[in-house]
Amino acid sequence: MPQGRAVASHLAELLAAEGLEHERPEPNRFVIVLPGRDKLRTTVSMTIGPQALVINAFVARRPDENAEGVYRWLLQQNTRLLGIGFALDSLGDIYLVGRIPVNGLGPDDLDRLLGSVLRASDESFNAILRLGFSSAIRRERAWRESRGESTANLEAFADLTDDPRA
Repeated sequence: MPQGRAVASHLAELLAAEGLEHERPEPNRFVIVLPGRDKLRTTVSMTIGPQALVINAFVARRPDENAEGVYRWLLQQNTRLLGIGFALDSLGDIYLVGRIPVNGLGPDDLDRLLGSVLRASDESFNAILRLGFSSAIRRERAWRESRGESTANLEAFADLTDDPRA
């Protein structure tokens, strides 16, 4: 598959030019970690197929509660996304997936695609946690407070508790 090797080489060059560190566990597969704000890191797998570059990014595990509400919200978000969409695996874990043609793959295409993944993953993360893990967040806050531990990284969810700071 010489075309696949050429595309993989081209993709490696594009990633290096963008300054994105990556691993290459297989000749036609790349793994990139994108840093975020709310979701601290999003791991992205890109696989070069005969016709398309397939992208998969893990966003969150299956919701503990209100799965239907979480999945409905994700479907509503899909209408805003470019080149990617939210999807579920067989366990109900949440991913972003996309496919773009390998012909003519350029730096702008890669930048736009990875930017869409990062934005969607990061901007949706707290909403997914709020909708699908509120009980776990409440338990975690109570447990930390009972031990005198920091709850700083739970402040985005202060409204889920009876905390007067909310």
